[in-house]
Order: sequence, then structure tokens, then C-alpha cells
Amino acid sequence: MTTDSRQPHQYAQDRTGRRIAYGAILTLAFGLILTSVQGCSTNPATGNKMFSVLSEKEEISLGQTEHPKLVKSFGGIVPDPALEKYVSSVGQLLARTSELPNLKFTFTLLNSSVVNAFALPGGYVYISRGLLAIANSEAELAGVLAHEIGHITARHTAQRYSQGVFTNLGVNVIGILTGSRGLAQLVGTGAGLYLRSYSRTHEFEADTLGIRYLKRAGFKPEAMSSFLKSLRAHSKLSAKLKNLAPGKIDEFDILSTHPRTIERVTRAAKNAGGAPASNPIIGREVFLKKISGMIYGDSPDQGFVRGREFFHPDLRVRFKAPEGFHLANSPTQVMGRGPDGAVLTFDQASKPGRREPYDYLINVWAKNTWLADRKKLTINGMKAAMGSGKISTKQGQRSVRLVVVRMDRRNLFRMMFLTKPKAMKRQDPAFIESAKSFAQASLDEASKWKPLRIKLYKVKAGDTVKTLAGKMALEKEKEDHFRVINGLGPKDKLTVGKRIKLVTIGGH
Repeated sequence: MTTDSRQPHQYAQDRTGRRIAYGAILTLAFGLILTSVQGCSTNPATGNKMFSVLSEKEEISLGQTEHPKLVKSFGGIVPDPALEKYVSSVGQLLARTSELPNLKFTFTLLNSSVVNAFALPGGYVYISRGLLAIANSEAELAGVLAHEIGHITARHTAQRYSQGVFTNLGVNVIGILTGSRGLAQLVGTGAGLYLRSYSRTHEFEADTLGIRYLKRAGFKPEAMSSFLKSLRAHSKLSAKLKNLAPGKIDEFDILSTHPRTIERVTRAAKNAGGAPASNPIIGREVFLKKISGMIYGDSPDQGFVRGREFFHPDLRVRFKAPEGFHLANSPTQVMGRGPDGAVLTFDQASKPGRREPYDYLINVWAKNTWLADRKKLTINGMKAAMGSGKISTKQGQRSVRLVVVRMDRRNLFRMMFLTKPKAMKRQDPAFIESAKSFAQASLDEASKWKPLRIKLYKVKAGDTVKTLAGKMALEKEKEDHFRVINGLGPKDKLTVGKRIKLVTIGGH
């Protein structure tokens, strides 16, 4: 969680739009159509004719531009040079077997608990710490990286940009002709473009190429399928924890951006051709040793969630969400979802100056929102202010409770609770109670807030999934978590002498 300057009326329309010359748009359209004729070429990886408005140099330049933005949006790079070097070494081995061995590939391990992997044009490949935590061998890691390399060599990432240019152009033209600003709201063609879902055709091509690279590098190609099973199990568990339908996948989950099935991966393996190595690399032991001690879940420099509580060791703050809320942390804010569609957000105000909480609430954060029962108060010795009102969202009108707390001269914190108007009277007391749980910890107390880490354990005679899952420092669905991070199916049993992963506080 970092600072954020958004206001509660964030869904309001910007009324300061500019006019765009109709003739200029048509000129640009014809220019891009001409470019499309010039931009067709044969892809060396797929052998197919493809279109891209970007040259290879432009792809590299685009990747260099978007790389720092994407890294920042995912919480930065994992502060473990040895682990990042290991991931990069596996990626570079695979990249050398691709059809673009002279392209400078960059592999980045993101300090994010979100389970995902993706790529940018120009050879930029990303894998999250969260994804690494549910892999169980070097071959499975290689399968993920090989798949992303496949997206780059097939130029899917560049094609997304090309399609994005035409899509945005078309929406602009529609907006001009219809006079609808709503239709002219554009999705940026920057880093966010590369987190959109791939088509099934692109996924099949990336799987085919990825398996080709796995075979060439000597890895066990079946690892791609085994890891996909773990990804699906993880998505189902995530949905279960959020009280969602089993098939509901989080917006930023890898299965949302990479729609794949076991059957399609199997078909891609047959399509890839080439014989696998006689003694393919699995690398389970070396991989597990590399990730031993790795942080699991939220990173302490961004704060972390424990059930309904949020702790931030560096800022020395904590609060507790209302009953029934599921919290999730991100680099920009803590967000919670609760009963009846209620939402909670918590963040740190950006550049608040030395304004008093009440002044900030009325004249900055909610300056365009009328707040009833607004008042000054003290929360655990800190100056605070709160008020309630109604705002318009994409889901319709919502009741809102806003709370501002001044911890010290530098730090101003904000909490926002949203719910349906008919539920506000019933839920508001819990919102206020949650806000009043916000507190500053002493240095000694904050020093005891330790993150979760992966710990290796060798299975002994008599151990069961239930007994080992009981050692996990998690509050809910311990057995499901244990099976997911260790790649175990619902009926799989433990093998004596085999190393498995546990999640413990501080790795102890």
C-alpha cells in the first residue's frame, strides 16, 4: 500500500474535454491503413503472416518505456538478487533456444503476491513472487517463462499494441460522430494493454512455442500441464476464500489473462514437434532450495493482511475490517469486499500538507460530495474526521462513509466504506467501529509483525496432509492451501522423505 490521491467521486465525468479535428482523424486512419499494408511480414517462430505497426527497434523502445511503469505498479522487484538471478538464468537458457536468440531478453521477478506472468514487446518477461510460490520444480518455472517467451517470439505483445492503436482510433472516431464522451473513454495502450486477456489462438501458439523451447533446453515438457493444474486449483481456492463461484477468476489472475486448458496444452505439445530429452530436467530439489525462506503473500514494506486485520510494520499502523470482509493488499491501497457488495478501501493521502483531518475531508477529498453528520473526533489519540453521504458509481448510487486520520505531521490516512443505500443503516455501525480500530503501534510492537515465509519440511512416517497443514500460519482453508502450494490433487497422498512447502511466520 502506498499513497493515493483519488477522490470518492472518481466515477464522475471529466467535463474539460478537447475538440479533435475530424479531418486529422481521417488522415491518421488512412495513414494507419497504409502502414498495415507495409507492416505485414512472416513470423520466424510461427511461420505465419502477421501485421504489426512496430518495427523490432520500436518494440524494444516501447518495452524500455513501459518496463519501469509496470514494475512500479506491481510493487517493485523482489529484494532478493540471488533469487532473481536464478529466475533470469532459467529464462536466458530458454531464450537462447528461441527463434530470436540475438534479442536481449530481460526477466524480472516482481514483488507481488498476485499470481501472474506476462510479457512486453522487446523481450521483457515478468513473473510474480506469488506465482513462484505455487510452482514445485525448475521445469514448472521454465514452462511459465517459455510460454511468455512464446508470446514475444510470436509477436503477440506487439500485435496487441497494433490492435490497440486501431481500436483507440476507432473509438475516437465514434465519439466524434456520435458526440458521446462515454463511447470515447479509451483504455491506454501502455502497460495495461499487456495485461488484457490473450485469444485462444495466441495461447495455443504460445503453448506450442513454449513446449518447443522446453524440449530444446532439456526440460520436461509435461511440467507445463502439471503447473496449469496448480494454477486452476489456486484460482478455485481464491474464489472460495472470497465467497465467489468456483469458476470466478480474479481480474489479475494469470488464468484471466491467459485462458488455457489442460487439453489445449496437451494438443500444443503434439503440435510442437521435436523429441524431448532422454533424461529431461525436472529440478524439484534445486528449485525448492532456491525459494526456501521466500516471502509468501504480502511484503512487509507494503504491509500485510492477517485475516480481517491489516498491519504495516514500516508505517507502524494497523486496523481491523468489519465482520465478513475479505481484505487484499496492493501497492496503492488495501481493499476489502464484504457482505451485500460492501467495499472498503484504505490508503495514505498523497501530499496532504499539514491540513487538519476535517479540513482535508471537506475541502480536498470530498470537496464535490455533500457529507451529512460530518464531525471531528479522536481515534486512539489521533485527530480524525468522518462523514457520510451518497455518490454515483458504475454500479449505481452508493452510500459512503469517509474517515480521515492524522497520525503525525507527515502522514494522513483515509478509509472509505461503500455499500448499497438500503444496507447503510445496518452496516454503518460496523464501518465506524472498523475506523476506530485504526491505531499506531510502538516500535517494539511493530518489530514483532513478521511476514509469512516458505519453509521446507521433509515428510516423515506418520505425517498426513491434515497434520502438516495444521502447521501452516494461515487462518482459513489450511488443507486446501497446503495442497495448492505443493501441487497435490484432492486425493494425492504424501511421500515419506519428500520435501514439501509450509507457510510459517518468519520462516520458523
